[in-house]
Amino acid sequence: MQQPQHSTLRIGLELTVISFAVLVQELALIRWLPGQVRVLAYFPNLILISAFLGLGIGCLRAGKGSLLWLWPASMVTLVGTAWALSGVVFTSETVTDFLWLLYDDLEGTGAPIVEGVKLPIAWAFVASALTFIPLGQLVAERLVRFREQSNSLWGYSFDIAGSLLGVILFSLASFLRTFPVVWFTVIVLALAPFLFAQHRRWAYHAIGALALVAVLKFAEKAEFYSPYYAVSTEVPADRPGLLIKTNGAWHQGALPLSKNDTHPDPRIEAWMKLIREDYHLPYRLLSTVPKKGLVIGAGSGNDVATMLDEGVAEVTAVEIDPLIQELGRRGHPNRPYSDPRVIAVNDDGRAFLNRTTERYDIILFGTLDSLTRLSALSNVRLDNFVYTRECFELARDRLAPGGGFVVLFDCHVADYIRDRQIALLTEIFGKPPLVKAKTYDGHAMFFCGDAFDAFQVKGVRRPDPESVAKIRESTELPDDDWPFLYLVERGVSDFYAMLITVFAGISLVGVLIASPDMRRGLRGRGGIDIEMFLFGVAFLLLETRSVTAMNLAWGATWFTSAVVFAAILTMVLIATIAMAWRPIPWLASVLGLVLSLVAVILMPSDILLDLEPPARMLASIALVGTPVFFASTCFALRFAERARPELAFGWNLLGAVAGGLAEFLSMALGLKALLYIVLAAYLAVTLMSFRSRRAAVAPSGGAATGSAAGEA
Repeated sequence: MQQPQHSTLRIGLELTVISFAVLVQELALIRWLPGQVRVLAYFPNLILISAFLGLGIGCLRAGKGSLLWLWPASMVTLVGTAWALSGVVFTSETVTDFLWLLYDDLEGTGAPIVEGVKLPIAWAFVASALTFIPLGQLVAERLVRFREQSNSLWGYSFDIAGSLLGVILFSLASFLRTFPVVWFTVIVLALAPFLFAQHRRWAYHAIGALALVAVLKFAEKAEFYSPYYAVSTEVPADRPGLLIKTNGAWHQGALPLSKNDTHPDPRIEAWMKLIREDYHLPYRLLSTVPKKGLVIGAGSGNDVATMLDEGVAEVTAVEIDPLIQELGRRGHPNRPYSDPRVIAVNDDGRAFLNRTTERYDIILFGTLDSLTRLSALSNVRLDNFVYTRECFELARDRLAPGGGFVVLFDCHVADYIRDRQIALLTEIFGKPPLVKAKTYDGHAMFFCGDAFDAFQVKGVRRPDPESVAKIRESTELPDDDWPFLYLVERGVSDFYAMLITVFAGISLVGVLIASPDMRRGLRGRGGIDIEMFLFGVAFLLLETRSVTAMNLAWGATWFTSAVVFAAILTMVLIATIAMAWRPIPWLASVLGLVLSLVAVILMPSDILLDLEPPARMLASIALVGTPVFFASTCFALRFAERARPELAFGWNLLGAVAGGLAEFLSMALGLKALLYIVLAAYLAVTLMSFRSRRAAVAPSGGAATGSAAGEA
């Protein structure tokens, strides 16, 4: 196999830089847009799907008139309109569509309220896709040059390397808590050689780049950026404590909760008394003071401060967001994190419960329902794997003899969520929990375990077993395969079905406008490349499922997601280089892919949790990496046989968009069912390839890709 020469090396370096910019732009928009238009935080894979669509359309325009002029215009338009929409509140029509959009924090602010979330969702999908079209054209044109001068697989290796570099550097930027103006400036600098190579348009590009950075700087409202949120703080003039907002929404308040705290204003003192009573309620139900306490979702420290005030000798405080924890350490009135009795842990709560072998006299789940942040790739919320049967069983098993378990939850929007929690806790602890249906701010409190068996106070009741049994018969209880606590029932609602239809329609229209060949294919003149379409569907779902599985095994932290993305790209890179040097035969690739997928499907979802960290790491690499490796080799072999690789790549990107939309089916079928769809798609490709009676040959041209992984 001929090595890339100097001319192709230069093209490869350009491709690396462009792919780096694509990846950083994708992650930057995923992080930034939900902080401006809050409803977008509830549709985490929207930007991902729109990026695939834009890149695919751009690739279909390879070799035609340059679209680079579109990038500054579309980016400024996207950022500017997002900033304008940040003053508009879009609310859901119902509370049953997994949105749970809360805007109580805006009461009295005069912010306009618009019923319906369809408009901003459709706008974001189209506007985001437009920003990726010119970048997709740049990528495709350089892949074509590699095909002409050397081998497209070498070009694809540079493409993957650029994406991998983007993941690493953006993860570093998140760790350093940099601001969006830094992220987008990096993108501008990366694209500068290409923008200013168009000498007749250099002034236009310069003005566009400066306008982009200026709007970002002017629109910035956050004081800090954690790996999860845009964070701002406020010291209220009319009440004590520290108010913390995330992505523009009220998130939590660090309050003085000691029983000795008082306020000179009688009205504020009366309000604070209600708050203190609720925070101290669990300990009024106990006959003895707990010695060891655990707080999951410790936040800025309210529950920790309460435990300390009640005399708990040792408190372990687990909080996923390091910045929220730091703000509590600096600004909480009671300074709980400075107390020597506190062990502060920065980690995902479920992951901590998986690892710890300690026993606690009291375990408390704070209000860690993440109202403004979801996973970047799937519909699984940051907190979903905490509110499942398996996680509550873990908490039960970590209780010391005679211990108690407390769950706080913001249930005031939907009674069915409270009922589901009651049924779940009843199943795990063998009897209904004690329940306080509503605290001062609408939260519900649940008390389980031997410590709470013999005590009741006013306002706290234990539901009768018959009513709980009726709830259990009529509702699905969340588990690790179906962790959707917020859905009323299994299924894809009319709302989500409508969104899927709209996104699919926009995607189809966009691709047909971009490519005459695609139009001829739909008219039956060129044929629809079903194989390439299925490759796109399958790989996108495989990638999504891999991220979700690793979040369960290692915790839903930003670091886990970064490592998984990097691992997937690394495996695609290894597979691509392997196919360039010594191609793996088609039959071996297919067998490897099918067997690895079957192994993943048959493997119990909790098997990784029982392994020690070194063994769990090796098993995780095998679990994620093996199917990805063979999926990439299979795609490369079939792609090489296409007479029109750019047309095949277009169908592949349409498949990736369809795969992103198919991920919504997990709400009806569960997460493992995604793997059955993946396996079915690859088996269908295998059958079609055998029917075509084409010999498996080493790939020699085209923009080979493990679906859209290179830009994911």
